[in-house]
Amino acid sequence: MTEAESNRETELKLAVGPEDLARLTKASAITSRAVGKASTKPLESTYYDTPDRRLAARMVTLRVRKSGDQYLQTVKTPPSPDGMGRGEWEGPVPGPDPDLSLLPAEALEQLGPVGAEELRPLFASHVQRITRDVRVGEGEGASIIEVAFDSGEIRTPDGKTVPLSELELELKQGSAAALYTVALELADAAPLRVEPRTKAMRGYALATGETPKAVKADRLELPPGTTVEGAFARILRSCLAHMSLNEPTALAGESPEGIHQMRVAMRRLRSALSLFRPFLPAGQYGWIVGELKWLGGHLGPARDWDVFLTELLAPVRAAFARTASHGETAMADLDGLAASATARRDRAYQGAREAILSQRYTQFQLRAGAWLESRGWRDQPVSEHSARLFEPVDGLADQLLAKRHKRARRAGRSFATLGSTERHELRITLKKLRYTAEFFLSLYDEKPARRYIRQLAAFQDVLGHLNDVATASRLLQDLHAGESDHQPGEPRAAGIVIGWHARGLKEVEPDLLALWSGFADAKPFWSKPSYPNPAREA
Repeated sequence: MTEAESNRETELKLAVGPEDLARLTKASAITSRAVGKASTKPLESTYYDTPDRRLAARMVTLRVRKSGDQYLQTVKTPPSPDGMGRGEWEGPVPGPDPDLSLLPAEALEQLGPVGAEELRPLFASHVQRITRDVRVGEGEGASIIEVAFDSGEIRTPDGKTVPLSELELELKQGSAAALYTVALELADAAPLRVEPRTKAMRGYALATGETPKAVKADRLELPPGTTVEGAFARILRSCLAHMSLNEPTALAGESPEGIHQMRVAMRRLRSALSLFRPFLPAGQYGWIVGELKWLGGHLGPARDWDVFLTELLAPVRAAFARTASHGETAMADLDGLAASATARRDRAYQGAREAILSQRYTQFQLRAGAWLESRGWRDQPVSEHSARLFEPVDGLADQLLAKRHKRARRAGRSFATLGSTERHELRITLKKLRYTAEFFLSLYDEKPARRYIRQLAAFQDVLGHLNDVATASRLLQDLHAGESDHQPGEPRAAGIVIGWHARGLKEVEPDLLALWSGFADAKPFWSKPSYPNPAREA
């Protein structure tokens, strides 16, 4: 692979039903823009790793693809934070086995300390691929996209399989916004979904038998000189990718973290939109926030019941199980409540799955991606705010952090006397401040910034538990108001759970006061405005 070329692959993957795949090859989104004729060929791609999965740990893939009589060796880096781009090195090899001696130094660096003798074939994709180039736009500004229609399966050496039916839109020239232009038109022709997983990810899951795992947001990097617009675009990409990458775990429903991380991504996105709202056209802001509220309305109940079952009910049941004096009746009541809550959670998960699999959600993802890549917010009259989009973000970051910090201190003034509603509002304010600090972290000295964020997180976690108990009271009221067949002991069990945690809330009050005082005394890691300490105010 001495002649291999290092490039950056930019693509959008779309899952589609097998019954619709052939129909999409004839969709006007393709035929009206086609450049040249379509080609069809079988592809067999074998993926290699060490027995201890060292490449997978680095999120690097090594494959050898057979196309006709030729073999191509490819190394790909982890996906970029937006999930669309990644590094790629590709070149010919003499046979079906990898030849690391033909890789350039950059690719070898990505593979790490791996010897050729350690590599083993883990799985292979067998697909029939139809490819066609399309042109979006005219003249010098036109974009060229290679559209690949893949139908087939992934196989492991021991006979396990998983079907493949998808489109890959790969940008060959021009703007990534063109990918979404084509994808949106295809979505009008047949149901499809944005596919966050590469073939390699699905192959590893098949080979290892592992279920999808939730992922947290990647650290966000804002290079020196990043503009306000550039910062917003990077933040938006990060939030959208974070949400998309947690879809498989949320759909599997085997870990509460999938839904949780999707909701975290949505909250981060809403927080970013709120931060940059002065720079965004009102109609555009209203549309995306409205769609996030719709999605949150379907994911929220699933998360609420997860929290109730795992963090509120489970410790009470465990404590009662350890103490025989509580008696069998109480345990039976708690078990009955657990069964009812589990049934309600299962229904909430079904609602969440339906929302994630809906075409409305797909349209949201594609329209948001198109808005981002085309810089749709530029479509507004020139104003003082719109002009600042092209200024360095550093000064604005100072202003936004100071503003949200001040707002949090004001919301928590006289903290010891605040009621549950005011403390809930303070928690939301602190959460927005924390997300803001994380968005702009790379612009500042990391050590004091991390210390500040940890302090915020600790305070936010305890306030979050208070909110969980309040939410549990509402859930239990709704449960017994809406269920006609609940057991007589369930209301007693609900009272036990709420009473148990209400007592616990009193015990953490001194910790809360200390956490508030610590936050009130926290030194800003950005500019240093002098604020009076509200914890010391009368």
